[in-house]
Amino acid sequence: MNNGKLQKLTLTAMLAALGIVLPFFTAQLPQIGNMLLPMHFPVLLCGFICGWRYGLLLGLLLPLARSLMFGFPPLMPIALAMAAELAAYGFISGFLSERFPSAKISRLYVNLLAAMLGGRLLWGIAMAFLLGANAQAFTLKMFVLGAFVYALPGIALQLLIIPALVYAYRAGHSVI
Repeated sequence: MNNGKLQKLTLTAMLAALGIVLPFFTAQLPQIGNMLLPMHFPVLLCGFICGWRYGLLLGLLLPLARSLMFGFPPLMPIALAMAAELAAYGFISGFLSERFPSAKISRLYVNLLAAMLGGRLLWGIAMAFLLGANAQAFTLKMFVLGAFVYALPGIALQLLIIPALVYAYRAGHSVI
């Protein structure tokens, strides 16, 4: 294994550990966790820094691992839908960063917004499918509330923190 792959694997493992630990800070109030989106941050960082393969894998496995280890989020339908959402975050952020590399902060924001929208869309599709399989409705109102309205604080934090961390990392200042 070459040094670059080892570094990406190590950083992905560190971000996975962060993704396991961060939700504990909001575990007492699940509504706060739903607003701050603590598992999203490590996955987005992984995609941007390590690439789409690592981001996709981390995004897919992180909510499932937390569900199996701690029972939260509940596997059906939350962890399964989150796995689709976070896998999309990791894939899209990494793919766009590799496909359209740029040192400009504006490009980071475009890539981040695309990843956030793509992930939320996939979450909505997964929720509709999983709840539909149980003969429950997942309405457009539920999608908009869950993906955007209730998540506004987390979205704002992602827009503030993720580009700054990625930009600093790429500039050679290891802040992670």
